[in-house]
Amino acid sequence: MKKNRWILHGMILGTVFFLAALVIKPIGVSTQFSVLTGMVHSVINPNVITEDSSRDSGYKSTNAYYDKSDGKLAKNIKHPINYDFIFVLAIPAGAYVAYLLNRKRKSSEIPYIGEVPELPKQKQSFLKTYIPSFIGGFLILFGARMADGCTSGHMMSGMMQGSVSGYLFAAAVFAVAIPTAIIMERKSLGKVGK
Repeated sequence: MKKNRWILHGMILGTVFFLAALVIKPIGVSTQFSVLTGMVHSVINPNVITEDSSRDSGYKSTNAYYDKSDGKLAKNIKHPINYDFIFVLAIPAGAYVAYLLNRKRKSSEIPYIGEVPELPKQKQSFLKTYIPSFIGGFLILFGARMADGCTSGHMMSGMMQGSVSGYLFAAAVFAVAIPTAIIMERKSLGKVGK
């Protein structure tokens, strides 16, 4: 069963996405970072978002990005405590719980297919460890907003809804990710062998 654990994990992930779409709405995350940016912007410039009773959202903005979709993003910036924002806040909490649960696994377990064996620990400085990750995360998020959606919105939720662009996006992601993972693994294993 350990070799096929990825199938179980995929089924769980698919079920979560299906239930989210069925009960509330399709999952998408990157928009909430725009909401967070808008909240900071609103503190600096309180007039960037104002009420407008003529719109369905009830808000308008002098910033074209916040004003798109008839001020829907502007409304979310003014009233951020909603399903999407709580979902985003729960991501690091869930990741930490998963980390704690995974840490409890016996270290003597033989890795199953799809699990990367633990490499010898190499001491690195704080800057070399975290700054590249931060820059990479920033670039991914910036690209997601330029594309008007992230992997969860375009690929997972998009494919589930039968979106052609979701399937095209998934194909592009895997066409780039698989060769990149192979190259990085070979590079990493080459360093360990030295």
